[in-house]
Amino acid sequence: MTSIGSGMGIAVLPDVYCYTNQIVNLFFIGDPSKTNEFVIVDAGMPKSADKIKTAVVERFGENSLPKAIVLTHAHFDHVGSLVTLLEDWDVPVFAHELELPYLTGDKDYPQGDPTVDGGIVSELSPMFPNHGINISGHVQPLPNDGSVPNMEGWKWIHTPGHTPGHISLFRKQDRTLIVGDAFVTVKQESLYKVMTQQKEISGPPKYYTTDWQAAFESVKKLEALQPITAVTGHGVPMKGNELSESLRKLVENFNEIALPKHGRYVNRPLLH
Repeated sequence: MTSIGSGMGIAVLPDVYCYTNQIVNLFFIGDPSKTNEFVIVDAGMPKSADKIKTAVVERFGENSLPKAIVLTHAHFDHVGSLVTLLEDWDVPVFAHELELPYLTGDKDYPQGDPTVDGGIVSELSPMFPNHGINISGHVQPLPNDGSVPNMEGWKWIHTPGHTPGHISLFRKQDRTLIVGDAFVTVKQESLYKVMTQQKEISGPPKYYTTDWQAAFESVKKLEALQPITAVTGHGVPMKGNELSESLRKLVENFNEIALPKHGRYVNRPLLH
Protein backbone atom coordinates (compact mmCIF):
# COMPACT_ATOMS: atom_id res chain seq x y z
CA MET A 1 0.00 0.00 0.00
CA THR A 2 1.32 3.40 -0.98
CA SER A 3 -0.31 6.81 -0.70
CA ILE A 4 -0.07 9.57 -3.26
CA GLY A 5 2.19 11.47 -0.85
CA SER A 6 4.81 8.74 -0.53
CA GLY A 7 8.36 10.04 -0.88
CA MET A 8 7.36 13.65 -0.37
CA GLY A 9 8.08 15.95 2.54
CA ILE A 10 6.36 19.00 4.00
CA ALA A 11 8.09 21.64 6.08
CA VAL A 12 5.17 22.13 8.44
CA LEU A 13 7.31 24.52 10.49
CA PRO A 14 10.93 25.53 9.91
CA ASP A 15 12.05 22.80 12.31
CA VAL A 16 9.26 20.24 11.84
CA TYR A 17 9.50 18.29 8.59
CA CYS A 18 6.92 15.62 7.81
CA TYR A 19 8.23 12.89 5.47
CA THR A 20 5.74 10.36 4.11
CA ASN A 21 6.99 6.81 3.65
CA GLN A 22 4.34 4.78 1.79
CA ILE A 23 1.40 5.05 4.23
CA VAL A 24 3.09 6.45 7.33
CA ASN A 25 4.74 9.69 8.37
CA LEU A 26 8.00 10.23 10.17
CA PHE A 27 9.38 13.54 11.32
CA PHE A 28 12.71 15.35 11.19
CA ILE A 29 12.95 17.83 14.06
CA GLY A 30 15.54 20.54 13.47
CA ASP A 31 15.90 23.67 11.37
CA PRO A 32 18.52 23.08 8.64
CA SER A 33 18.93 26.82 8.11
CA LYS A 34 20.26 27.14 11.66
CA THR A 35 21.85 23.81 12.57
CA ASN A 36 22.80 20.40 11.24
CA GLU A 37 21.58 18.76 14.44
CA PHE A 38 18.22 17.00 14.31
CA VAL A 39 16.14 14.18 15.78
CA ILE A 40 13.98 11.70 13.90
CA VAL A 41 10.59 10.70 15.27
CA ASP A 42 9.62 7.17 14.16
CA ALA A 43 11.33 5.05 11.54
CA GLY A 44 8.94 4.21 8.74
CA MET A 45 8.02 1.08 6.85
CA PRO A 46 10.15 -2.03 6.34
CA LYS A 47 12.79 -1.92 3.60
CA SER A 48 12.72 1.89 3.48
CA ALA A 49 16.04 2.71 5.14
CA ASP A 50 17.67 3.93 1.93
CA LYS A 51 14.74 6.21 1.15
CA ILE A 52 14.77 7.64 4.66
CA LYS A 53 18.52 8.26 4.50
CA THR A 54 18.11 9.97 1.13
CA ALA A 55 15.43 12.23 2.59
CA VAL A 56 17.76 13.08 5.48
CA VAL A 57 20.56 14.02 3.07
CA GLU A 58 18.20 16.18 1.03
CA ARG A 59 17.07 17.97 4.19
CA PHE A 60 20.31 18.26 6.16
CA GLY A 61 23.17 17.51 3.75
CA GLU A 62 25.69 14.75 3.17
CA ASN A 63 26.91 12.69 6.12
CA SER A 64 24.11 13.99 8.32
CA LEU A 65 23.38 11.91 11.38
CA PRO A 66 20.48 12.29 13.80
CA LYS A 67 21.25 12.96 17.44
CA ALA A 68 18.61 10.40 18.39
CA ILE A 69 15.50 8.57 17.23
CA VAL A 70 12.34 8.94 19.30
CA LEU A 71 9.49 6.45 18.86
CA THR A 72 5.81 7.18 19.38
CA HIS A 73 5.28 3.41 19.51
CA ALA A 74 6.69 0.25 17.98
CA HIS A 75 4.15 -1.00 15.42
CA PHE A 76 5.78 -2.28 12.25
CA ASP A 77 4.98 0.82 10.20
CA HIS A 78 6.70 3.07 12.77
CA VAL A 79 9.84 0.97 13.34
CA GLY A 80 10.01 -0.91 10.05
CA SER A 81 13.42 0.40 8.99
CA LEU A 82 14.85 0.98 12.44
CA VAL A 83 17.11 -2.09 12.64
CA THR A 84 18.63 -1.33 9.24
CA LEU A 85 19.10 2.36 10.03
CA LEU A 86 20.91 1.51 13.24
CA GLU A 87 23.40 -0.58 11.32
CA ASP A 88 24.73 2.71 9.89
CA TRP A 89 23.61 5.13 12.59
CA ASP A 90 25.01 4.41 16.04
CA VAL A 91 22.51 6.65 17.81
CA PRO A 92 20.28 6.23 20.88
CA VAL A 93 16.62 5.34 20.54
CA PHE A 94 14.07 6.53 23.09
CA ALA A 95 10.63 5.09 23.82
CA HIS A 96 8.18 4.81 26.71
CA GLU A 97 9.13 2.10 29.18
CA LEU A 98 5.90 0.18 28.48
CA GLU A 99 6.91 -0.05 24.83
CA LEU A 100 10.36 -1.48 25.55
CA PRO A 101 9.33 -5.19 25.54
CA TYR A 102 8.41 -4.81 21.86
CA LEU A 103 11.83 -3.27 21.17
CA THR A 104 13.96 -5.81 23.02
CA GLY A 105 12.55 -8.96 21.44
CA ASP A 106 10.57 -9.91 24.55
CA LYS A 107 7.00 -9.44 23.29
CA ASP A 108 4.97 -9.38 20.10
CA TYR A 109 1.88 -7.30 19.49
CA PRO A 110 -1.43 -9.10 18.91
CA GLN A 111 -2.34 -9.61 15.29
CA GLY A 112 -4.48 -7.01 13.61
CA ASP A 113 -8.20 -7.38 14.22
CA PRO A 114 -10.08 -7.96 10.94
CA THR A 115 -13.47 -7.90 12.69
CA VAL A 116 -13.45 -4.13 13.20
CA ASP A 117 -15.47 -2.18 10.68
CA GLY A 118 -14.03 0.32 8.27
CA GLY A 119 -12.62 -1.22 5.13
CA ILE A 120 -10.20 -3.52 3.40
CA VAL A 121 -7.14 -2.40 5.39
CA SER A 122 -8.79 -3.78 8.51
CA GLU A 123 -9.53 -7.02 6.70
CA LEU A 124 -5.90 -7.32 5.61
CA SER A 125 -4.46 -6.40 9.00
CA PRO A 126 -3.81 -9.97 10.27
CA MET A 127 -1.22 -10.24 7.49
CA PHE A 128 0.72 -7.21 8.72
CA PRO A 129 3.88 -7.89 10.75
CA ASN A 130 3.14 -7.98 14.46
CA HIS A 131 6.47 -9.20 15.82
CA GLY A 132 8.66 -7.18 18.10
CA ILE A 133 12.19 -6.20 17.17
CA ASN A 134 15.39 -6.37 19.17
CA ILE A 135 17.36 -3.14 19.42
CA SER A 136 18.28 -3.67 23.06
CA GLY A 137 21.76 -2.27 22.46
CA HIS A 138 20.30 1.09 21.42
CA VAL A 139 16.94 1.63 23.09
CA GLN A 140 16.38 3.28 26.44
CA PRO A 141 13.35 4.65 28.27
CA LEU A 142 12.34 8.26 27.98
CA PRO A 143 13.17 10.36 31.07
CA ASN A 144 10.56 10.31 33.81
CA ASP A 145 10.43 14.10 33.93
CA GLY A 146 8.71 14.31 30.54
CA SER A 147 11.67 15.83 28.73
CA VAL A 148 12.78 14.53 25.34
CA PRO A 149 16.54 14.08 24.88
CA ASN A 150 17.98 16.37 22.19
CA MET A 151 14.57 18.03 21.66
CA GLU A 152 14.72 21.19 23.74
CA GLY A 153 11.31 22.64 24.56
CA TRP A 154 9.43 19.43 23.81
CA LYS A 155 7.67 17.18 26.33
CA TRP A 156 6.48 13.64 25.86
CA ILE A 157 2.94 12.75 26.90
CA HIS A 158 1.77 9.21 27.60
CA THR A 159 -1.18 8.60 25.25
CA PRO A 160 -1.98 4.88 25.54
CA GLY A 161 -4.81 2.95 23.96
CA HIS A 162 -3.39 2.25 20.54
CA THR A 163 -0.46 0.58 22.33
CA PRO A 164 0.42 0.46 26.04
CA GLY A 165 3.41 2.77 25.73
CA HIS A 166 2.22 5.09 22.99
CA ILE A 167 3.41 8.68 23.38
CA SER A 168 2.80 12.02 21.72
CA LEU A 169 5.15 15.02 21.76
CA PHE A 170 4.14 18.60 22.56
CA ARG A 171 5.96 21.92 22.40
CA LYS A 172 4.14 24.43 24.58
CA GLN A 173 5.94 27.45 23.12
CA ASP A 174 4.05 27.27 19.82
CA ARG A 175 1.54 24.52 20.77
CA THR A 176 2.87 22.07 18.21
CA LEU A 177 1.81 18.45 18.59
CA ILE A 178 3.39 15.30 17.16
CA VAL A 179 0.54 12.89 17.66
CA GLY A 180 1.74 9.48 16.51
CA ASP A 181 -1.38 7.34 16.13
CA ALA A 182 -3.34 8.61 19.15
CA PHE A 183 -5.53 10.18 16.49
CA VAL A 184 -4.95 10.46 12.76
CA THR A 185 -6.14 12.68 9.93
CA VAL A 186 -7.14 9.97 7.47
CA LYS A 187 -9.53 7.06 7.82
CA GLN A 188 -6.75 4.49 8.05
CA GLU A 189 -9.04 1.49 7.69
CA SER A 190 -10.08 2.49 4.15
CA LEU A 191 -7.65 1.59 1.37
CA TYR A 192 -9.06 4.25 -0.95
CA LYS A 193 -8.71 6.99 1.66
CA VAL A 194 -5.23 5.85 2.62
CA MET A 195 -4.12 5.94 -1.01
CA THR A 196 -5.71 9.32 -1.75
CA GLN A 197 -4.94 10.82 1.69
CA GLN A 198 -8.46 12.19 1.99
CA LYS A 199 -8.32 14.40 5.06
CA GLU A 200 -10.66 13.74 7.98
CA ILE A 201 -10.18 13.47 11.72
CA SER A 202 -10.25 9.91 12.99
CA GLY A 203 -9.32 7.99 16.10
CA PRO A 204 -6.37 5.62 16.24
CA PRO A 205 -6.31 2.89 13.57
CA LYS A 206 -9.05 0.53 14.70
CA TYR A 207 -7.46 -2.76 13.72
CA TYR A 208 -4.48 -2.26 16.05
CA THR A 209 -6.07 -0.43 18.99
CA THR A 210 -6.46 -2.65 22.05
CA ASP A 211 -7.84 -0.34 24.77
CA TRP A 212 -10.60 2.00 23.62
CA GLN A 213 -11.27 3.70 26.92
CA ALA A 214 -7.59 4.59 27.22
CA ALA A 215 -7.63 5.77 23.60
CA PHE A 216 -10.55 8.09 24.38
CA GLU A 217 -8.80 9.50 27.45
CA SER A 218 -5.69 10.12 25.34
CA VAL A 219 -7.65 12.06 22.73
CA LYS A 220 -9.24 14.19 25.47
CA LYS A 221 -5.79 14.84 26.95
CA LEU A 222 -4.45 16.03 23.60
CA GLU A 223 -7.50 18.18 22.81
CA ALA A 224 -7.10 19.89 26.18
CA LEU A 225 -3.64 21.10 25.13
CA GLN A 226 -5.33 23.27 22.48
CA PRO A 227 -2.68 22.59 19.83
CA ILE A 228 -2.27 25.02 16.96
CA THR A 229 -0.41 22.58 14.71
CA ALA A 230 -0.65 18.78 14.69
CA VAL A 231 1.21 16.21 12.64
CA THR A 232 0.02 12.63 12.81
CA GLY A 233 1.40 9.21 12.01
CA HIS A 234 -1.07 8.86 9.16
CA GLY A 235 -2.63 11.62 7.10
CA VAL A 236 -1.77 15.23 6.43
CA PRO A 237 -0.98 18.00 8.96
CA MET A 238 -3.78 20.07 10.48
CA LYS A 239 -3.61 23.61 11.83
CA GLY A 240 -5.62 26.40 13.37
CA ASN A 241 -9.40 26.39 13.49
CA GLU A 242 -9.63 23.26 11.36
CA LEU A 243 -7.58 21.38 13.94
CA SER A 244 -9.37 22.74 17.00
CA GLU A 245 -12.82 22.13 15.53
CA SER A 246 -11.88 18.65 14.31
CA LEU A 247 -10.47 17.68 17.71
CA ARG A 248 -13.52 19.05 19.51
CA LYS A 249 -15.73 17.05 17.18
CA LEU A 250 -13.66 13.90 17.79
CA VAL A 251 -13.93 14.24 21.57
CA GLU A 252 -17.66 14.97 21.52
CA ASN A 253 -18.43 12.19 19.05
CA PHE A 254 -15.71 9.67 19.83
CA ASN A 255 -18.03 6.66 19.89
CA GLU A 256 -19.48 7.53 16.49
CA ILE A 257 -16.23 8.59 14.78
CA ALA A 258 -13.59 6.37 16.35
CA LEU A 259 -15.04 3.42 18.25
CA PRO A 260 -15.65 0.33 16.11
CA LYS A 261 -19.15 -1.08 16.12
CA HIS A 262 -17.62 -4.46 16.88
CA GLY A 263 -14.20 -5.97 17.40
CA ARG A 264 -12.12 -7.95 19.87
CA TYR A 265 -11.37 -5.05 22.20
CA VAL A 266 -14.45 -2.85 21.97
CA ASN A 267 -15.92 -4.04 25.24
CA ARG A 268 -12.83 -5.44 26.93
CA PRO A 269 -9.29 -4.09 26.64
CA LEU A 270 -6.36 -6.38 26.06
CA LEU A 271 -4.40 -7.01 29.23
CA HIS A 272 -0.81 -6.67 28.09
